[in-house]
Amino acid sequence: MRIVTRIIAISRATRLGREFREIDGIIQGLPHDARQKLALFTLRELAQAGRCEFPHLYGTSPEKRYAVWGSGAETGLTRARSDNPQVRLRGIALWLAVVFHETRDSEHAQIAAIHRQILRILRQLKQSVPENAASNTWAGAAEAAA
Repeated sequence: MRIVTRIIAISRATRLGREFREIDGIIQGLPHDARQKLALFTLRELAQAGRCEFPHLYGTSPEKRYAVWGSGAETGLTRARSDNPQVRLRGIALWLAVVFHETRDSEHAQIAAIHRQILRILRQLKQSVPENAASNTWAGAAEAAA
């Protein structure tokens, strides 16, 4: 059974890594004001996902409640590819929130590496928000996500 679990984890880590590179490229291409909006959207999504019974299944329909992973990351990636800037930002925020919760506390090295990359992006987004707004907003979101 451990072999099957490891194969599934490696497969998922490979897919998330590929998706992360695409999301990271989109984020790096955003202007500063769009990054600020993305930071706020991401905080909102992290907080909402943190309030769910299964945060890693945020954005997934209720009938898929017992799935290993949900469709939230896929939905977020599809939206992140949109031509509409608002939809794109919300899709990136959804993807970051879902994958943050999905990879958190993973015992698999490849998935933990993706979580560290997500944390790096979240730190960059936090730094894009003005200092006075960042301290209040990010502290509240961190409590909700925990």
